[in-house]
Parts: sequence; C-alpha cells; structure tokens
Amino acid sequence: MPNNLEGKVAIVTGSGRGVGRGIAKLMAEEGAKVVVVDPGVNVDGTGFDQSIAEVVVGEIRDAGGTAVACTESVATMDGGERIVQTAIDNFGRLDIVVCCAGILRDRMVFNMTEQEWDDVIAVHLKGTFTVVKHACILFRQQRSGRVITFSSQSGLVGNSGQANYGAAKSGIAGFTKVVAKDMGRYGVTANSIAPRATTRMIGAIPESAAEIRARGGVASLSGDDGGEIQDLDPDGIAPFVAYLCSDHAGNINGQTFLVYGNTVSLMSQPRPEKAIWTESGHWDLDDLSSQARGYLTAGIPNPAPAQQR
Repeated sequence: MPNNLEGKVAIVTGSGRGVGRGIAKLMAEEGAKVVVVDPGVNVDGTGFDQSIAEVVVGEIRDAGGTAVACTESVATMDGGERIVQTAIDNFGRLDIVVCCAGILRDRMVFNMTEQEWDDVIAVHLKGTFTVVKHACILFRQQRSGRVITFSSQSGLVGNSGQANYGAAKSGIAGFTKVVAKDMGRYGVTANSIAPRATTRMIGAIPESAAEIRARGGVASLSGDDGGEIQDLDPDGIAPFVAYLCSDHAGNINGQTFLVYGNTVSLMSQPRPEKAIWTESGHWDLDDLSSQARGYLTAGIPNPAPAQQR
C-alpha cells in the first residue's frame, strides 16, 4: 500500500531498534514524516546512546524519507510533552502516535524489588500515557488521529517472572479501550498490538523464568502455544500497524490484535462466560461452593499447577 500515509506525521517511541525500528521505517516508506524516539538505553533501561535514534533517521533519509531523532524519555510528563512538541516544531502537525518503548526487569514476584516494579511501570504504562495524553490534546482539536499502543501476551495471558511487565501491558490494553471511547467522538482511533517477535528483549528474559514457564505449561513470549511460528522477524509487525494508521482502518477502534509473522488475529474482548446466582439476597457459602464447583469453575485448568516433589 504505497503512500497510504502520505502527508501524515508520526511519532514512534522505542523506534531505535526492534519492532519500533521496523514501524518507523515502513511508515516513512508509506510517505509519513517520522519522529524516531529512542534514548538508546539498554534492555533494563540503563544507559544512553543518542546515536541509536540517529542511525534510524539516517536510514530513513537515505531511502528518500523524512525523519528526525528525539532522545526524550517517555517516563515523565515533561518528556512526553517534548516528544509531541518535536513533531510540531519539525513538521507542523501530528497525526499518528505509536508507543513501542519498553524495558525489562524480569524477576519472580517474591524477589521483585519496588524499584524493578516502578521502573517498568514508568516506561511502559506511564510512558504510554505521557505521549498519548499530549497527542490527544491536538487530536481532539483537529478531530483526527491514530493511537497505536503495545500490549503483550504477558499482560493478556500471563507469563512467569514478569509481574511488573505483565501488569503494565495489561494496563495498556485497558488504557487503550478507554482512549478509544474518550476520543472516538473526535474522529480518533486507538488500538493495541500484542506482538510476537524475536528481539533483544526476548533474549534478555532469564533462563530461570523460561524454565519455570515451560514446567508450568505456560507459553513463551515468542511461542504460540505449541504451534510453529513461521517468522519472528520484528519487521513483520510493521505492516499491520501501518494499516491501522491508514484511512482504510478509520472505523477500527478499541481493539487488540495479536500480530506475528504472516498472521494477524483479533483478540476477543473480555465478556461474561458463565454465571451462577442465588434467589436470596446473599450467598450461603455451602450453596455457593456447590454451584461454583459444579458449574462456574468446573474444568478450569490451573495455569501453573504445583509440581510433584
């Protein structure tokens, strides 16, 4: 779909490497002017390397596209505002926000520190809010815009050793649904992607956590519950993101999509599946236990059953 983003201005956070890099480059190929946001940190959020974003900008320009680098952190409100201002200062407008920025501080919940929790929540969950909030001020005024957030199977399904990451990603999925309702009346859409891709973040997951997942029958972050993955190239996420940002997807709002290789799946929305009720005002515990065991919770598997000693 050549030039489907012609005349658009896009911000892509975390676009110095991995999935974000592929999105930024494809959007530029499709005609968008791109703000490449990446402070060049390590997987755990430490460090700083301005050249990471600048390299991607150079690749986009060499291919005939238009881009500028931004090394602001998404983890503060001021940083989010400056990221949005970078688009306005350089290109005069903003049409698309894609929030890919993220870090990992994996640890089993009983070992996780407050700092490890706070740092991951700050980059993923707050870092999505800081950029989207300031973008939506503009989107409301111009009555148009696209918001793409990044959730994860870790947040939607759960993965061992990622209480902080999973909480953030689940929060992002819920946040996106609310943004879709807040902004839909202004012609803005908000959708979320749960990607599967081989990136340095996947490589940084401790082996101990991966082993616990395997023993408990929990799918890996890059796996698909036992099926064969055709392609885990991080660039494979970009085409569907570009589609959601195009005019072709103007009525797609508040959805979450699982994207990997040659497959895109629409994730189901949480809905009541079973119900039990009592004719009295309050449950009697014996009656509740009987109905729950016999119907409501019957056959529900334990995602991580206790191991035989």
